[in-house]
Amino acid sequence: METKNVIIIGAAGRDFHNFNTYYRDNDAYNVVAFTAAQIPDIDGRKYPSELAGSLYPEGIPIYSQDELPQLIKELDVDECVFAFSDISYEDLMGISAVVNAAGADFKLLGPNSTMLKSNKPVISVTAVRTGTGKSQTSRKIIETLLKQNLKVVAVRHPMPYGDLNAQRVQRFATVDDLKKHDCTIEEMEEYEPHVTRGNIVYAGVDYADILKAAENDPDGCDVILWDGGNNDFSFYEPDLAITVLDPHRPGHELKYYPGEVCLRTTDVSIINKVDSAPEEAVATVENNIKAAAPDSKIIKAESTITVDKPELITGKKVLVVEDGPTLTHGEMKIGAGSVAAERLGASEIVDPSPYLVGTLKETFKTYPHIEKVLPAMGYGEQQLKDLEETINNTDCDAVIIGTPIDLTRVININKPTTRVFYDLDEVEGPNLESILKEFIEKHHLQFA
Repeated sequence: METKNVIIIGAAGRDFHNFNTYYRDNDAYNVVAFTAAQIPDIDGRKYPSELAGSLYPEGIPIYSQDELPQLIKELDVDECVFAFSDISYEDLMGISAVVNAAGADFKLLGPNSTMLKSNKPVISVTAVRTGTGKSQTSRKIIETLLKQNLKVVAVRHPMPYGDLNAQRVQRFATVDDLKKHDCTIEEMEEYEPHVTRGNIVYAGVDYADILKAAENDPDGCDVILWDGGNNDFSFYEPDLAITVLDPHRPGHELKYYPGEVCLRTTDVSIINKVDSAPEEAVATVENNIKAAAPDSKIIKAESTITVDKPELITGKKVLVVEDGPTLTHGEMKIGAGSVAAERLGASEIVDPSPYLVGTLKETFKTYPHIEKVLPAMGYGEQQLKDLEETINNTDCDAVIIGTPIDLTRVININKPTTRVFYDLDEVEGPNLESILKEFIEKHHLQFA
């Protein structure tokens, strides 16, 4: 059989996993390149030979997705495999058209080709869009299981933006580990809320090796929790699948890939943020769940917000800094910081646009829907400097930090700051504790 030349279209996450699980040792295929999008500065690298395996002694180059049509021609490509997440069907099929117009086949790999099986019970937490509240859901699940004296190890969807060899398997147990692994702000946003609560988190590049390490964690492991990224489906075969939906973006659960896959394969659907979304939007999401996943249990939940220094918001001119991916490819215009500013009566939410410097100017051009909030972009040293300078340039009384990390730990802010925290509180339907009790009993784990 003739070997097929393949390009994997990705964003430094699902693309590497698809390669590792489906292509790495498969001599029916020759992966000639990866392409990269969504995340700044991840192209121009190589997927290293140490990770790529014996069929790829030189490693595999990573190009910008903009070069895709030219690469298909130059590298005599037979098929392109799409492998990143949180993309509208319109944009997805637009990429398919580019691939087909250049002469190649367009392919999507599904769960049966890419999911790994654990020897521990697995709970997956996924979503239909970025910024729905996966992390707070994961935290609540972990805290509930820890109260039953169970050892829970979280495995986070990949964000390998640095040295791929060094990031093959990463274990985070303390805040110091974030510095040790040179984490970006996006990584810290996901890992820090876990480790500050004493939870162990694994992430990296090779999720088969990561799974082995998590199953054999030195502190013990009774349950693996898959803490998903964007709206990707789990890398591990779940024994209990939980999907979070956002009524601030009603209908998106049926319009974005692969979020609809998460919805259609879920056991439990959580409609989050019902306290801040219109009733008709919540109803739209609920009806779509019933149509796409009729056997799914439905929980309605509030994203409960607390603020450490509310006096810095009431009656003040504030700059709101929100979670970066939620605003950028998640397409949200607001986040928890914006909700806090409104509820606590800020006199003005200051538009950061006049104060933007460097790479943040490009971010606002790329994502024109962003208006009076500032995404916490920090994928590299220059972006951190640009974020710091933009915040310090802004004419405001205080800065609301709506992103999950303590920004003052990584940049110097010359104004008073207040942090917004958010937790999941179920208000209608079965609660997570009862669902987890059934899970524990089914898998013969000890319930205290």
